[in-house]
Amino acid sequence: MYSKDGEDYYICDAHIHLWDGRESNLKNLQGKQFIDCFYDYHKNLSPEEVVWDYDTYTYYGADRLMKDVFNEGYADHAIFQATLLSDFYHNGFGQTEDAFALTKNNPDRLTYNHAYDPRHEEAGLVQLRKDAERMQLRGVKLYTAEWHGDSRGYKLDDKWSRRYLEECIELGITNIHVHKGPTIRPLDRDAFDVADVDKVATDYLDLNFIVEHVGLPRLEDFCWIATQESNVYGGLAVAMPFIHTRPRYFAQIIGELLYWIGEDKILFASDYALWTPKWLIEKFVDFQIPEDMTEYAPITIEQKKKILGLNAAALYDLNVPESLRLPTSAADPGVEVAAGAKEAVAS
Repeated sequence: MYSKDGEDYYICDAHIHLWDGRESNLKNLQGKQFIDCFYDYHKNLSPEEVVWDYDTYTYYGADRLMKDVFNEGYADHAIFQATLLSDFYHNGFGQTEDAFALTKNNPDRLTYNHAYDPRHEEAGLVQLRKDAERMQLRGVKLYTAEWHGDSRGYKLDDKWSRRYLEECIELGITNIHVHKGPTIRPLDRDAFDVADVDKVATDYLDLNFIVEHVGLPRLEDFCWIATQESNVYGGLAVAMPFIHTRPRYFAQIIGELLYWIGEDKILFASDYALWTPKWLIEKFVDFQIPEDMTEYAPITIEQKKKILGLNAAALYDLNVPESLRLPTSAADPGVEVAAGAKEAVAS
């Protein structure tokens, strides 16, 4: 929880990682390029006082994560978004088993989302079923630009991708997080294009598509899609640190999102350990649209509370303390209590 000026904010960091980018895990030059690009994002968009040294950044471990995200980072809950990159790293980039074990030991604090690659076809479907049962998955993280042999990406509406999405419905995996944002060297920019989201969101209404990084640098394309598709959400990972380096650009991003898709479909995310959540949360609570940017309305405290945690809590049925929920209208007894508490308001 974060408190400021008499207001308490429930915090759900909807996008965190536990990774291993050390030299011992690098399979090839591409693995080195990837972690170096991550580090460039970190050091160029973070305040100087919170920049890590390179060695710590490549491998920080579970204890550091718990300290940064929960003890210092205000989070009430956080969601792992697995990144495999098995073509670049001997043991994969994301420490999936370590992250899953940490989640099992802290179920009240952590949710684990695994990953799949539909290019594994039938064998991958078998593995997805096993993973869903063992890990009790509610969500997955997809990397459409990930390399796989000679393939340098896939589309969400490819034949096998559709088969996997249909399997997710059968398995009760309702939250599909998709990296659709800035490219990361050596991955291809166009493989992160947002157009395929439009097709699958229309066809699979039982799924929620959380577009990570809100489509940057394709924000306008994303907004036009998400405003029409009721099951498309925006994750603020990568967008958040511009609150420090380019505050007017961040104002444009959040202003456009609030105008087009609304306050109920935007999720806070630090993308830890690209950035640590503490300073992002503090700056966002203090942030306001500049007065001269008159095309955008001021951001309200209620909107900030939804973005910082209540929206993600609703998607994942997290138990938000009653004191941190937003009030609902007694005139509508069928409306759900804000932030994942599913009991209806008494009439």
